[in-house]
Amino acid sequence: MGTKTEATGKISVTLSSEALFRYRVVSAVQALVLLGRSLTEAVRAVAGEPQAQPDGRQRRVSPRTIYRWLAAHAARGLEGLEPAERAHVEGSAVLDGELVAFLGAERRLDRDASVPELVLRARARGLVRPGEPLSRVTVWRAMRRLGLTTTRRKAVARDTRRFQFARRMQMVVSDFVHFRAGAGRLRRVACYMMDDCTRFGLDVAVSAGTGEKPETFLALLHRVLVHHGVMDALYTDKGSAYVPDDVARVMANLDISHVMGEAHYPEGHGKIERFNRSLRSRTLRGLVGAPAVDPDPGSLTLRLRHDLDEVYNNLPHESLDNDTPRQRWEGCPRDLRPVPDEQWLRDRFTLRDTRRVSNDHVISHDGVLYEVPRGLAGERVEVHRRLLDGSLHVLHAGRLVQLRPLDAEHNAASPRARRQDDPPEESIITTASALRYEARFGSVLDDDGGCTDKEDET
Repeated sequence: MGTKTEATGKISVTLSSEALFRYRVVSAVQALVLLGRSLTEAVRAVAGEPQAQPDGRQRRVSPRTIYRWLAAHAARGLEGLEPAERAHVEGSAVLDGELVAFLGAERRLDRDASVPELVLRARARGLVRPGEPLSRVTVWRAMRRLGLTTTRRKAVARDTRRFQFARRMQMVVSDFVHFRAGAGRLRRVACYMMDDCTRFGLDVAVSAGTGEKPETFLALLHRVLVHHGVMDALYTDKGSAYVPDDVARVMANLDISHVMGEAHYPEGHGKIERFNRSLRSRTLRGLVGAPAVDPDPGSLTLRLRHDLDEVYNNLPHESLDNDTPRQRWEGCPRDLRPVPDEQWLRDRFTLRDTRRVSNDHVISHDGVLYEVPRGLAGERVEVHRRLLDGSLHVLHAGRLVQLRPLDAEHNAASPRARRQDDPPEESIITTASALRYEARFGSVLDDDGGCTDKEDET
């Protein structure tokens, strides 16, 4: 549709997005006709290719529709390409007016009532005859025409206000990123940790496969604690690497608050989600199918760590007033909290569990059998699990002894230890019966036979 301006006399064209799309299709056909093709060939060529809509999505148009648009454009110009306006229907053209009014009133009164529930209420009120079919879609469309909300809301209201901490290491955000690398397009998973206040990338670790492993996260957490100190809180999603009990126990040992975001709510994790999108476009897409890229997790960790520290941390951010994360990190007045010492940190990543030793000196952990020193059969021992290297230790003879997985084949071929024929020395015990006997006849059994010297009596 066009409007004529008074100053220039030119026509200012204002078209809807659908009319603009139709005009592009018509223009494509007319261009092919100008190149010497017949109208039939031009229409078939345009109909055989998807056409881009104003929003960027692809859309195919049938030859019959193109002919109709060409005729409308030839008859009425650009105005002929505008979609025909349809009369607005209030309520429903199918449902009875009384039923529509009832549905609207019930929905406004009960916001959480579903469409099937409203239909059942209408049947109970006699507004729908017994046995008469009533489509849920028809009811839903009628409610939409009435301007009623048809979406469900959660039972518990949530606080969705955006937040940002004012000092570095008050909160650290962590997330996993899945990607492929190398000529073989092998699957890899990278775990990142980023400071919430400054957007400073702290570190990254890569593991093979598709699973988000708690071992990868704990190793990365240990490295961040060594290089940057202890954070006050950690924010993650509910991925499989963050929910195990071992992770919760380590966080409790470190006195770090672990906050998990709500499921299916990426907005609460928006900062690192935006970082992941930037990471894919900046780095990860260049690793797919690249023959020069080593898919080994250690090599990829080194590559992504260099990108994080040398590239990302030095990029200006609009959310940081065009400062770089490194500038904000180094300019923050808050002091870091380094770990006291290496032994303190090792103890925080060591968990203690209780296991019962079998009669053949074996304990089980995660489906693996471990041999323990002799002499502990049938007892319950405290097992020290070091999560960083996965080793198990027990306290034996005053020192920690590392356990080894059971090698049944080696035990079958190795000679047996000599049997100890001499029974162990037993301590002499005094039973209740002996105590009562001594209480009654003890004077007779003494060395003096119960006789006392007269001099002793005086």
